[in-house]
Amino acid sequence: MLFVDFLRGRRRLRVSVCKPPCSFWFLLLFGIGGLVLFIHLQDLSDMVLQQAPAGVKFRGTTQSRQCSQFSEVVGSISARINQHSEESDVDPISPMQLPDSQWKRQAATPGSREHDPGSQRVTKRHRKLLKTSPVLRPPTNSSQLSSRRLSDVQESRRRIVREVCGKYRSNISRTITPHLVSRIYVEDRHKVLYCEVPKAGCSNWKRVLMVLAGVANSTQEINHVAVHYDNHLKRLDSFDRQGINKRLETYTKVLFVREPMERLVSAFRDKFESPNSYYHPVFGKPIISKYRVNASQTALKTGSGVTFREFIHYLLDVHRPVGMDIHWEAADQLCSPCHLHYDFIGKVETLEEDANFLLRKIGAPEDLTYPSFKDGNPKAARTSTQITQHYFSQLNVSERQRAYDFYYMDYLMFNYSKPYKDLY
Repeated sequence: MLFVDFLRGRRRLRVSVCKPPCSFWFLLLFGIGGLVLFIHLQDLSDMVLQQAPAGVKFRGTTQSRQCSQFSEVVGSISARINQHSEESDVDPISPMQLPDSQWKRQAATPGSREHDPGSQRVTKRHRKLLKTSPVLRPPTNSSQLSSRRLSDVQESRRRIVREVCGKYRSNISRTITPHLVSRIYVEDRHKVLYCEVPKAGCSNWKRVLMVLAGVANSTQEINHVAVHYDNHLKRLDSFDRQGINKRLETYTKVLFVREPMERLVSAFRDKFESPNSYYHPVFGKPIISKYRVNASQTALKTGSGVTFREFIHYLLDVHRPVGMDIHWEAADQLCSPCHLHYDFIGKVETLEEDANFLLRKIGAPEDLTYPSFKDGNPKAARTSTQITQHYFSQLNVSERQRAYDFYYMDYLMFNYSKPYKDLY
């Protein structure tokens, strides 16, 4: 019996000697975890220091002291458990290069570390972090941002025209006739087709086209007569069918528009409130004769003094005493945007910005800009929103509604808001 108890005691002693205590495993796991965490923090700190731009300093004194103290603790634990860690393989990789304070790429000087891919060595974990980190790119300069914004504006304007045409003009004929292109001017040197919309900057655009074509050296030296009556520019309908189709397919097609009511008031002021040897007798006389009660003989003889309300009555009359005129014809009718698919749609409201953007796009000379001087009656104030509202205040609600309906497609195609809240 005593012998059996002796054997059992020796077996328990052997088991207790061979089985490590729980505290040993706890220290072992704690040491390994701390070592892994320290290596990870060390790699991250190295990466941040390598990525930092020149001249940037980090407040790392306290952190480095804490890391050194932590490393001493981990070292003591690792010494007690006699564990060693091997570093993973390293591969040479170019460090991430950040732009300097001016966000300009500078050429590396001879002997700099940028010339030596192996001058900085990183671990596989470091390389993985570099791959997953977002790439920092220098911000685009203001001219590039402006160009991108204006390109987006153009795409939006073209898209709206396509949508309106698809909804309201889907059944139109796709045949291009000379009449559809009769208002388009051709500039072959820079491959530009410009559709003329009167009272939307067309006189100055003709001056620009003449300079582009080499007819004149500067827009400042081209007077009103040369623009409108000397026939320096060719129209697209003067070419044969092959010439028309080729230019429509390969040239930049340009259209500039204006808020329809403002354009209408501008045309009225120019043609009926200023002396005019053509519009007063040709349009003024029949308008006064039909729409003015008890007109004087002088008014009937000269055609002068047409009021804005009389002019609107003529415009909205399906039985007009005299035909339409391009100065108040809708842009939709003048330029046929549903047939011709314009590449560039500018607006008078953003004229300078749109015009200069277009000139750069077509490769115009750097010193050529859109002129700002006023054609026609230079002493009269330009027709503004306030002036337009003054003229339309002379009409009743029904007349304003019918005028809006007359230019309804222009409002839709070119994304102009309703000018008055009482319109539907």
